[in-house]
Amino acid sequence: MKSQAIVNYGAPLEEVESELPKPTGNEVLIEISHCGVCHSDVHFHDGYFDMGGGEKLDVTRARKTPFTLGHEIEGTVVAVGDAVKNVKVGERKVIYPWIGCGDCPDCHNDREHYCTGRALGVRLPGGFSSHCLVPEEHYCLDADGIEPGLASTYMCSGITAYAALKHLKPMDDNEPVLIMGLGGVGMMALQFALQMLNRPVLVADLDDNKLQAAMGAGAHAAYNPKDPEALAKLQADTNGGVGAAVDFVGAESSLAFASAALRRGGEAKVVGLFGGAFQMPIPYFPFRAISIGGSMTGSLADTIEMLEIVKAGKINPIPVEMRDMSQASQTLDDLREGKIIGRVVLTN
Repeated sequence: MKSQAIVNYGAPLEEVESELPKPTGNEVLIEISHCGVCHSDVHFHDGYFDMGGGEKLDVTRARKTPFTLGHEIEGTVVAVGDAVKNVKVGERKVIYPWIGCGDCPDCHNDREHYCTGRALGVRLPGGFSSHCLVPEEHYCLDADGIEPGLASTYMCSGITAYAALKHLKPMDDNEPVLIMGLGGVGMMALQFALQMLNRPVLVADLDDNKLQAAMGAGAHAAYNPKDPEALAKLQADTNGGVGAAVDFVGAESSLAFASAALRRGGEAKVVGLFGGAFQMPIPYFPFRAISIGGSMTGSLADTIEMLEIVKAGKINPIPVEMRDMSQASQTLDDLREGKIIGRVVLTN
């Protein structure tokens, strides 16, 4: 099989040929038709996450090169192991990639996305390839009724947005929520928020084109933090701030804006992985009674639940650009430079 793989971290991906794996036991072999490209792929390609203050989290030790990235995987079942019972050759599937080790407390309590011991495109070879070996059949999910290509994006952008919103603390009736950052995940979150939350959805981003796209997609109000009056305007528009802000950027500046936009008792949730360090005077936490936490993808149960909502036609699709698999490296560069609105999906 052919893959666009990391040979040297930070260098362009290279096409690598390897033997096609043969599934055994409960394994399933997928011939990949589509694989979304995610911002976390950029960080794994770089080999580190920016921790702020010049510190970097090295993530090169978790995998050997050449390594195949890509965790938003969609394709057709072409072979199954002898213990597989419910997945059939020829079926189209999307693959839940956040696969845990199977033996730890997180895995035993429907939190295997916190473990990721066998996560595809993170620990095990992923979807920037012609084929992918899935460790167990129950991670192969039905995508019938979802547009090919778009379906793959729900395995990271979709479930990340859905889970972050689903698990927000309760808010007052009709209290607005803020979506911070309108990349692929943020735009997906806007659609889920409009469907799930039954409250005004506000958006913020540094790019006026993205703000315009979000307003066209249903956002109730838009703010550009580059405007020195943006925060004051948001607070005035909301009578003191929002009940919740979800930061899909994960930078010091974005979290500063999101946390400042909260009313007393509000919640800021960090999803994005841009990086850096964040500081806030400790007395602000009790004085304002705010909470700041994080959200990391979502569980298999949340993913199945989310897919049913999408299949029911309740979520408007975000913009998706299809590119040939050979353009994987260029797409990582474009994401790194902020050139993409919506999502890019690689195709075979």
